[in-house]
Amino acid sequence: MEPFVVLSQPEPDVVRLTLNRPDTYNALSEEMLGAMAQALEAVAKNEGAKVVILDALGKAFCAGHDLKQMRASPSEAYYKQLFERCSQIMLQIQQLPQPVIAQVQGVATAAGCQLVAMCDLAVASKNAKFAVSGVNLGLFCATPSVALARNMARKKAMYLLLTGDFIDAHQAMDWGLVNDVVAADELAEATLALARKIAQKPRVALQMGKQLFYQQVEQSMAGAYDLACNTMACNMMDDSALEGVQAFIDKRKPNWASH
Repeated sequence: MEPFVVLSQPEPDVVRLTLNRPDTYNALSEEMLGAMAQALEAVAKNEGAKVVILDALGKAFCAGHDLKQMRASPSEAYYKQLFERCSQIMLQIQQLPQPVIAQVQGVATAAGCQLVAMCDLAVASKNAKFAVSGVNLGLFCATPSVALARNMARKKAMYLLLTGDFIDAHQAMDWGLVNDVVAADELAEATLALARKIAQKPRVALQMGKQLFYQQVEQSMAGAYDLACNTMACNMMDDSALEGVQAFIDKRKPNWASH
């Protein structure tokens, strides 16, 4: 059987994590969640990776939870365990030391839309569509709402959550869910180009910066500045930052070959 998630390394500093169940629209079944957890754990330990691209095979990026599997086990304890497991995957993405770019080629619905929102950046094909359509089935997309509310204005997020309507890729970009929209045949290269641009930066700066960004947004203004000051001071003591500042003073390009 083909693996649920395929890991590859298209370039020395870039890891690609591919959802590999196109026949089920890459639904987040128990098996898919388990495979994602293992893959993300492996990526976190990969010191050769500075950036991660999360993509998917088939027409859909991810259709959310596997509704047939959910309906087959109608108990509150099972549902709570399932949603907690999915939430842990979402947090794993945010807690990865590497920035994660979603490469969205098709439909992303419910927890699939949540998955896009939890990635640090997202590039979408013009063919991509987004929705949190659980409400159409009588199920408010509560867990996706956590990610959406932290990506877009509240009224935009609530519109999606309360109507279940689809929005296209350009509207998703206007609303803050994705960073860029490109033609379908340009999606892979555009995403890889963004990954390359980020990978040119020192590893320590990327890791410390990502960690700080998510910590500070949940803090008060004063608390956020405390965290930011400590992070910048520690970052400044790193060899890559010292080299970068010295290069600026010397009016030359920094030598980050080993960073």
